[in-house]
Amino acid sequence: MSYNAFGIDLGTSNIKIYTRAEDTILVEKNMIAIEKKNTLFAYGDSAFEMYEKAPGNIHISYPLSNGVIADINNMELLVKYFINDLTRSNIKPGDYYIAIPTDITGVEKRAFYELIQDAGLKARRILGVEKAVADGLGLDIDVKNSQGVLIVNVGFDTTEISILSLGGIVLSRLIKVGGQKFDDAIRSAVRREFSLIIGGKTAENVKMSLRDLEKAGRGAVVYGRDIVTGLPVERELPTKLIDESLTEHFYTIIDNIKVILERTPPELAADIYRHGIYLTGGASQVNHFAELIQKGTGLKVNVAENPTTSVALGLAKIIKDDNYKSVAYAIEGMSK
Repeated sequence: MSYNAFGIDLGTSNIKIYTRAEDTILVEKNMIAIEKKNTLFAYGDSAFEMYEKAPGNIHISYPLSNGVIADINNMELLVKYFINDLTRSNIKPGDYYIAIPTDITGVEKRAFYELIQDAGLKARRILGVEKAVADGLGLDIDVKNSQGVLIVNVGFDTTEISILSLGGIVLSRLIKVGGQKFDDAIRSAVRREFSLIIGGKTAENVKMSLRDLEKAGRGAVVYGRDIVTGLPVERELPTKLIDESLTEHFYTIIDNIKVILERTPPELAADIYRHGIYLTGGASQVNHFAELIQKGTGLKVNVAENPTTSVALGLAKIIKDDNYKSVAYAIEGMSK
């Protein structure tokens, strides 16, 4: 094959791009830093390093919000720079497979197509893949058979709960609860209990290190600003406080999983009972989350080995294996 192919998963927090030529997946922060309103200052992980630390003349933002493109101009810029990096500034005609959430409007889906079309990437073909279907393939599930599969993808801004069968989506529900809500809950609890303001990055680090801290029997040491004195201080947070702050959001996701299960046709429900729930997404690995889902639904929970890249791995499988090409569709044929 003389032309390249790319699989793009636009996550709110991380962008994942599979490139066939290198057979690798790029994972970078989906973030851009703009200086004086119109000059690109940094992008990806470099922009994230500056987040919550930059002066007023540098604006740092996520171009995606709640799983959809909120700032198409900056998103185009980001995709162009990342593809440029991957091709070493030698962009050749190629096919682009882009993962698209199911529960969004036709106009929002169209934006994914226009993003690639207008970014100047010499696209031969632009094909959409339902995000949950790519997820299933990335989890090594044969999504084209008639077995019912329940996938829960917990992202940064949203959680997508989907039931798959025969290469398509039978039921889907997108809810606005994800890793950022978990971080905000930790920040609120710390502010309430310790009169301490901590940053989003600190809250995320605490969330991701919970399991190790609990095993070691230690609290989380954080640095922030004391509300009363206004001075920077160090505090040790008990892991129990953090666990309790996250519980409400965990149960919101569990309740929505139950809603989907209540609407599932009986034959597919029988398959799901046998195979369990597949849990993936960057924010799915939080301590005790899988156990709570298992307890709340009575179903086995299969936790993904590569939760951040499962969608990109699925796109890679579609690009490499002709047997799965049929799950991709031409976005330009969609109605606006």
